[in-house]
Amino acid sequence: MLNLLDLAPADAEKVLREFAVAHGQAAYRGTQVVPHLWTKPVASFAEMTDLPLAFRQLLAEHFSLPRLPLEMEQRSVDGTRKFLFRMHDGQAIETVAIPDGDRLTFCISSQVGCALQCAFCATGAMGFARNLAVHEIAGQVRELALLDPPLRATNIVFMGMGEPLMNWKAVTEVLTILNDPKGFGIGARHITVSTVGVLPGIVALGQRKEQFRLALSIHAPSDELRRTLMPVNIKYPLADVIDAAAAFDRRVTFEYVMLGGVNDAATHADQLAALARRCQAFVNLIPLHPGGAMGFTPTAPEAIAKFARRIRNAGVEVAIRKSRGMDIAAACGQLRVERLRRRPPAAADHDREIDVA
Repeated sequence: MLNLLDLAPADAEKVLREFAVAHGQAAYRGTQVVPHLWTKPVASFAEMTDLPLAFRQLLAEHFSLPRLPLEMEQRSVDGTRKFLFRMHDGQAIETVAIPDGDRLTFCISSQVGCALQCAFCATGAMGFARNLAVHEIAGQVRELALLDPPLRATNIVFMGMGEPLMNWKAVTEVLTILNDPKGFGIGARHITVSTVGVLPGIVALGQRKEQFRLALSIHAPSDELRRTLMPVNIKYPLADVIDAAAAFDRRVTFEYVMLGGVNDAATHADQLAALARRCQAFVNLIPLHPGGAMGFTPTAPEAIAKFARRIRNAGVEVAIRKSRGMDIAAACGQLRVERLRRRPPAAADHDREIDVA
Protein backbone atom coordinates (compact mmCIF):
# COMPACT_ATOMS: atom_id res chain seq x y z
CA MET A 1 0.00 0.00 0.00
CA LEU A 2 1.17 3.51 -0.75
CA ASN A 3 1.40 5.72 2.33
CA LEU A 4 -0.23 9.00 1.31
CA LEU A 5 1.14 10.78 4.36
CA ASP A 6 4.71 10.41 3.09
CA LEU A 7 3.86 12.52 0.02
CA ALA A 8 3.84 16.28 -0.46
CA PRO A 9 0.30 17.57 -1.14
CA ALA A 10 0.92 18.12 -4.87
CA ASP A 11 2.33 14.62 -5.27
CA ALA A 12 -0.52 13.07 -3.31
CA GLU A 13 -3.07 14.91 -5.44
CA LYS A 14 -1.44 13.72 -8.67
CA VAL A 15 -1.44 10.10 -7.49
CA LEU A 16 -5.04 10.28 -6.28
CA ARG A 17 -6.39 11.92 -9.43
CA GLU A 18 -4.73 9.27 -11.58
CA PHE A 19 -6.08 6.58 -9.28
CA ALA A 20 -9.61 7.97 -9.51
CA VAL A 21 -9.57 8.02 -13.31
CA ALA A 22 -8.08 4.50 -13.47
CA HIS A 23 -11.01 3.25 -11.38
CA GLY A 24 -13.77 4.89 -13.36
CA GLN A 25 -14.18 7.99 -11.21
CA ALA A 26 -13.87 11.64 -12.17
CA ALA A 27 -10.41 13.06 -11.46
CA TYR A 28 -11.84 15.57 -9.01
CA ARG A 29 -12.67 12.71 -6.66
CA GLY A 30 -8.95 12.31 -6.10
CA THR A 31 -8.61 16.00 -5.36
CA GLN A 32 -11.40 15.69 -2.79
CA VAL A 33 -9.23 13.34 -0.75
CA VAL A 34 -6.34 15.80 -0.30
CA PRO A 35 -7.89 18.13 2.35
CA HIS A 36 -8.55 15.07 4.52
CA LEU A 37 -4.83 14.31 4.65
CA TRP A 38 -3.62 17.49 6.33
CA THR A 39 -5.87 20.55 6.14
CA LYS A 40 -8.92 18.89 7.69
CA PRO A 41 -7.50 15.50 8.65
CA VAL A 42 -9.59 12.44 9.35
CA ALA A 43 -8.55 9.21 11.01
CA SER A 44 -9.50 6.88 8.15
CA PHE A 45 -10.84 6.75 4.62
CA ALA A 46 -14.22 5.71 6.03
CA GLU A 47 -14.56 9.18 7.56
CA MET A 48 -14.23 10.94 4.18
CA THR A 49 -18.01 11.12 3.91
CA ASP A 50 -18.01 13.59 1.00
CA LEU A 51 -16.76 10.71 -1.17
CA PRO A 52 -18.85 7.79 -2.48
CA LEU A 53 -18.72 4.73 -0.24
CA ALA A 54 -17.39 2.47 -3.00
CA PHE A 55 -14.53 4.90 -3.72
CA ARG A 56 -13.64 5.11 -0.04
CA GLN A 57 -13.42 1.33 0.07
CA LEU A 58 -11.14 1.33 -2.98
CA LEU A 59 -8.90 3.92 -1.36
CA ALA A 60 -8.61 1.82 1.80
CA GLU A 61 -7.58 -1.19 -0.30
CA HIS A 62 -4.77 0.67 -2.10
CA PHE A 63 -3.51 3.39 0.25
CA SER A 64 -2.67 3.82 3.93
CA LEU A 65 -3.06 6.63 6.47
CA PRO A 66 -0.86 5.40 9.34
CA ARG A 67 -1.57 6.71 12.83
CA LEU A 68 0.84 7.49 15.65
CA PRO A 69 -0.80 5.94 18.73
CA LEU A 70 -0.76 8.26 21.73
CA GLU A 71 0.75 6.40 24.66
CA MET A 72 0.89 9.15 27.26
CA GLU A 73 0.02 12.80 27.77
CA GLN A 74 1.12 15.19 30.51
CA ARG A 75 -0.43 18.59 31.20
CA SER A 76 1.25 21.46 33.00
CA VAL A 77 -0.50 24.07 35.10
CA ASP A 78 0.79 26.66 32.60
CA GLY A 79 -1.09 24.98 29.73
CA THR A 80 1.88 23.18 28.19
CA ARG A 81 0.99 19.67 27.02
CA LYS A 82 3.50 16.93 26.28
CA PHE A 83 2.66 13.87 24.20
CA LEU A 84 4.47 10.54 23.87
CA PHE A 85 3.68 8.79 20.59
CA ARG A 86 4.47 5.13 19.92
CA MET A 87 5.90 4.18 16.53
CA HIS A 88 5.16 1.03 14.50
CA ASP A 89 8.45 -0.54 15.62
CA GLY A 90 7.92 0.11 19.31
CA GLN A 91 10.04 3.27 19.43
CA ALA A 92 8.58 6.40 20.98
CA ILE A 93 8.88 10.13 20.31
CA GLU A 94 7.81 13.31 22.05
CA THR A 95 5.84 16.35 20.93
CA VAL A 96 5.10 19.43 23.03
CA ALA A 97 2.28 21.94 22.53
CA ILE A 98 3.01 25.34 24.09
CA PRO A 99 0.25 27.97 24.27
CA ASP A 100 1.16 31.65 24.44
CA GLY A 101 -1.73 34.07 24.00
CA ASP A 102 -3.21 33.50 20.57
CA ARG A 103 -0.22 31.40 19.49
CA LEU A 104 0.13 27.65 19.83
CA THR A 105 3.64 26.35 19.14
CA PHE A 106 4.34 22.69 18.49
CA CYS A 107 7.84 21.45 19.31
CA ILE A 108 8.26 18.39 17.09
CA SER A 109 10.79 15.57 16.84
CA SER A 110 12.74 14.54 13.75
CA GLN A 111 14.65 11.48 15.02
CA VAL A 112 14.25 8.77 17.62
CA GLY A 113 16.93 9.85 20.05
CA CYS A 114 20.01 11.72 18.91
CA ALA A 115 23.60 10.75 18.07
CA LEU A 116 25.18 14.06 19.01
CA GLN A 117 25.41 13.53 22.77
CA CYS A 118 25.34 17.15 23.93
CA ALA A 119 26.31 16.96 27.59
CA PHE A 120 23.22 18.72 28.96
CA CYS A 121 20.57 17.02 26.79
CA ALA A 122 18.33 14.12 27.89
CA THR A 123 17.74 13.13 24.26
CA GLY A 124 21.47 12.67 23.67
CA ALA A 125 21.68 10.48 26.77
CA MET A 126 19.24 7.97 25.30
CA GLY A 127 21.37 7.39 22.19
CA PHE A 128 20.26 7.28 18.56
CA ALA A 129 17.85 4.70 17.14
CA ARG A 130 16.75 5.94 13.72
CA ASN A 131 15.51 8.78 11.57
CA LEU A 132 11.80 9.49 11.48
CA ALA A 133 9.95 9.13 8.19
CA VAL A 134 8.02 12.03 6.66
CA HIS A 135 4.68 10.79 7.96
CA GLU A 136 6.11 10.32 11.46
CA ILE A 137 7.33 13.92 11.66
CA ALA A 138 4.36 15.65 10.04
CA GLY A 139 2.11 13.06 11.68
CA GLN A 140 2.82 14.62 15.07
CA VAL A 141 1.07 17.78 13.88
CA ARG A 142 -1.68 15.69 12.28
CA GLU A 143 -2.35 13.66 15.41
CA LEU A 144 -2.81 16.76 17.54
CA ALA A 145 -5.27 18.09 14.96
CA LEU A 146 -7.21 14.82 15.31
CA LEU A 147 -7.69 15.26 19.06
CA ASP A 148 -11.12 16.18 20.42
CA PRO A 149 -11.02 19.13 20.69
CA PRO A 150 -8.29 19.55 18.07
CA LEU A 151 -4.99 21.32 18.65
CA ARG A 152 -3.90 23.30 15.61
CA ALA A 153 -0.47 24.86 15.48
CA THR A 154 0.20 28.47 14.60
CA ASN A 155 3.96 27.93 14.92
CA ILE A 156 6.28 24.94 14.51
CA VAL A 157 9.76 24.51 15.94
CA PHE A 158 12.00 21.55 15.10
CA MET A 159 13.39 21.53 18.62
CA GLY A 160 12.16 18.16 19.84
CA MET A 161 14.13 14.94 19.78
CA GLY A 162 16.88 14.67 17.21
CA GLU A 163 18.97 16.89 14.91
CA PRO A 164 16.67 17.83 12.00
CA LEU A 165 19.45 18.67 9.56
CA MET A 166 20.81 15.14 9.91
CA ASN A 167 17.48 13.87 8.56
CA TRP A 168 17.21 16.44 5.80
CA LYS A 169 15.53 14.31 3.11
CA ALA A 170 12.52 13.78 5.36
CA VAL A 171 12.59 17.22 6.98
CA THR A 172 12.57 19.11 3.68
CA GLU A 173 9.43 17.19 2.61
CA VAL A 174 7.83 17.92 5.98
CA LEU A 175 8.58 21.62 5.57
CA THR A 176 6.59 21.53 2.33
CA ILE A 177 3.66 19.75 4.01
CA LEU A 178 3.65 22.22 6.90
CA ASN A 179 3.78 25.28 4.66
CA ASP A 180 1.70 24.26 1.64
CA PRO A 181 -1.85 25.73 1.60
CA LYS A 182 -3.03 22.21 0.74
CA GLY A 183 -1.04 20.89 3.70
CA PHE A 184 -1.18 22.60 7.08
CA GLY A 185 -0.84 26.08 5.58
CA ILE A 186 1.51 27.43 8.27
CA GLY A 187 3.50 30.49 7.18
CA ALA A 188 7.20 29.82 6.56
CA ARG A 189 8.21 32.57 8.99
CA HIS A 190 6.33 30.67 11.68
CA ILE A 191 8.39 27.51 11.12
CA THR A 192 11.84 27.29 12.72
CA VAL A 193 14.47 24.62 12.15
CA SER A 194 16.95 24.29 15.02
CA THR A 195 20.40 22.81 14.51
CA VAL A 196 23.65 22.40 16.40
CA GLY A 197 25.35 23.67 13.24
CA VAL A 198 25.22 20.94 10.58
CA LEU A 199 26.72 23.01 7.77
CA PRO A 200 25.43 21.15 4.67
CA GLY A 201 21.92 21.30 6.11
CA ILE A 202 22.14 25.04 6.78
CA VAL A 203 23.12 25.57 3.15
CA ALA A 204 20.25 23.34 1.96
CA LEU A 205 17.72 25.19 4.13
CA GLY A 206 18.98 28.52 2.81
CA GLN A 207 18.47 27.34 -0.76
CA ARG A 208 14.75 26.87 -0.26
CA LYS A 209 12.70 29.80 -1.53
CA GLU A 210 10.45 29.95 1.51
CA GLN A 211 11.43 32.14 4.46
CA PHE A 212 11.87 29.34 6.99
CA ARG A 213 13.67 30.42 10.15
CA LEU A 214 16.99 29.07 11.42
CA ALA A 215 17.92 28.63 15.08
CA LEU A 216 21.48 27.72 16.02
CA SER A 217 22.18 25.85 19.24
CA ILE A 218 25.32 27.68 20.33
CA HIS A 219 25.44 27.02 24.11
CA ALA A 220 29.11 28.02 24.36
CA PRO A 221 30.82 31.05 22.77
CA SER A 222 34.27 29.48 22.24
CA ASP A 223 35.52 26.33 20.53
CA GLU A 224 37.32 25.21 23.67
CA LEU A 225 34.21 25.24 25.83
CA ARG A 226 31.84 24.13 23.09
CA ARG A 227 33.86 20.99 22.42
CA THR A 228 33.42 19.91 26.04
CA LEU A 229 29.64 20.36 25.84
CA MET A 230 28.91 19.45 22.22
CA PRO A 231 31.14 16.83 20.52
CA VAL A 232 29.77 17.86 17.11
CA ASN A 233 31.92 21.01 17.41
CA ILE A 234 34.91 18.88 16.38
CA LYS A 235 33.35 18.24 12.96
CA TYR A 236 31.64 21.62 12.64
CA PRO A 237 33.77 24.22 14.50
CA LEU A 238 32.07 27.28 15.91
CA ALA A 239 33.76 29.68 13.49
CA ASP A 240 32.40 27.75 10.51
CA VAL A 241 28.92 27.66 12.05
CA ILE A 242 28.99 31.44 12.57
CA ASP A 243 30.16 31.95 8.97
CA ALA A 244 27.22 29.86 7.75
CA ALA A 245 24.84 31.88 9.89
CA ALA A 246 26.25 35.12 8.49
CA ALA A 247 25.66 33.82 4.95
CA PHE A 248 22.08 32.76 5.73
CA ASP A 249 19.98 35.56 4.24
CA ARG A 250 17.21 35.43 6.87
CA ARG A 251 16.85 36.11 10.55
CA VAL A 252 18.97 33.76 12.69
CA THR A 253 18.41 33.01 16.37
CA PHE A 254 21.09 31.81 18.76
CA GLU A 255 19.80 29.31 21.33
CA TYR A 256 21.88 29.37 24.51
CA VAL A 257 21.12 27.11 27.49
CA MET A 258 22.31 28.70 30.71
CA LEU A 259 24.50 26.29 32.71
CA GLY A 260 25.47 27.47 36.18
CA GLY A 261 29.20 28.00 36.55
CA VAL A 262 29.87 26.68 33.04
CA ASN A 263 28.84 29.18 30.36
CA ASP A 264 27.26 32.07 32.29
CA ALA A 265 30.21 34.34 33.17
CA ALA A 266 30.51 37.96 32.03
CA THR A 267 33.26 36.99 29.60
CA HIS A 268 30.91 34.44 28.02
CA ALA A 269 28.29 37.15 27.54
CA ASP A 270 30.83 39.38 25.80
CA GLN A 271 31.99 36.55 23.53
CA LEU A 272 28.41 35.57 22.69
CA ALA A 273 27.48 39.17 21.87
CA ALA A 274 30.45 39.42 19.52
CA LEU A 275 29.38 36.28 17.67
CA ALA A 276 25.80 37.52 17.41
CA ARG A 277 26.90 40.86 15.96
CA ARG A 278 28.82 39.05 13.21
CA CYS A 279 25.62 37.55 11.82
CA GLN A 280 23.06 39.99 13.24
CA ALA A 281 21.54 37.19 15.29
CA PHE A 282 18.89 37.40 17.96
CA VAL A 283 19.98 35.71 21.21
CA ASN A 284 17.52 33.50 23.08
CA LEU A 285 18.71 32.60 26.59
CA ILE A 286 17.18 29.35 27.84
CA PRO A 287 16.92 28.49 31.54
CA LEU A 288 17.99 24.89 32.02
CA HIS A 289 15.01 22.64 32.80
CA PRO A 290 15.99 20.99 36.09
CA GLY A 291 14.20 17.77 35.19
CA GLY A 292 16.53 17.13 32.26
CA ALA A 293 19.64 18.83 33.62
CA MET A 294 21.95 15.79 33.21
CA GLY A 295 23.97 16.77 36.28
CA PHE A 296 24.26 20.48 35.46
CA THR A 297 23.02 23.28 37.72
CA PRO A 298 20.61 25.87 36.27
CA THR A 299 21.88 29.43 36.31
CA ALA A 300 19.97 31.53 38.87
CA PRO A 301 17.26 33.79 37.37
CA GLU A 302 18.95 36.98 38.58
CA ALA A 303 22.23 35.86 36.98
CA ILE A 304 20.45 35.16 33.68
CA ALA A 305 18.94 38.65 33.79
CA LYS A 306 22.39 40.18 34.38
CA PHE A 307 23.84 38.09 31.51
CA ALA A 308 21.05 39.32 29.23
CA ARG A 309 21.63 42.97 30.17
CA ARG A 310 25.30 42.66 29.31
CA ILE A 311 24.45 41.26 25.86
CA ARG A 312 21.83 43.96 25.29
CA ASN A 313 24.30 46.67 26.28
CA ALA A 314 26.62 45.31 23.61
CA GLY A 315 24.02 46.16 20.97
CA VAL A 316 22.49 42.70 20.50
CA GLU A 317 18.80 41.84 20.75
CA VAL A 318 18.25 39.27 23.50
CA ALA A 319 15.38 37.56 25.28
CA ILE A 320 15.04 35.10 28.12
CA ARG A 321 12.83 32.20 27.19
CA LYS A 322 9.94 31.71 29.55
CA SER A 323 10.27 28.42 31.40
CA ARG A 324 7.35 26.16 30.54
CA GLY A 325 6.14 22.81 31.81
CA MET A 326 8.22 22.95 34.98
CA ASP A 327 5.81 20.59 36.76
CA ILE A 328 5.96 17.90 34.05
CA ALA A 329 8.73 16.04 32.18
CA ALA A 330 9.00 18.84 29.64
CA ALA A 331 12.75 18.77 29.05
CA CYS A 332 13.42 17.39 25.58
CA GLY A 333 13.65 13.59 25.75
CA GLN A 334 12.93 13.45 29.46
CA LEU A 335 9.55 11.74 29.22
CA ARG A 336 10.85 9.08 26.84
CA VAL A 337 13.90 8.43 29.03
CA GLU A 338 11.63 8.02 32.04
CA ARG A 339 9.27 5.65 30.23
CA LEU A 340 11.65 3.58 28.14
CA ARG A 341 15.01 1.93 28.57
CA ARG A 342 17.92 3.85 27.09
CA ARG A 343 19.74 2.54 24.04
CA PRO A 344 23.55 2.57 23.83
CA PRO A 345 24.56 5.95 22.40
CA ALA A 346 25.62 6.13 18.76
CA ALA A 347 28.71 8.27 18.29
CA ALA A 348 28.42 11.28 16.01
CA ASP A 349 30.76 9.71 13.45
CA HIS A 350 28.92 6.37 13.52
CA ASP A 351 25.56 7.72 12.54
CA ARG A 352 23.80 4.68 11.06
CA GLU A 353 20.81 6.04 9.14
CA ILE A 354 21.67 9.70 9.64
CA ASP A 355 21.31 11.56 6.36
CA VAL A 356 23.05 14.91 6.05
CA ALA A 357 21.92 17.10 3.16
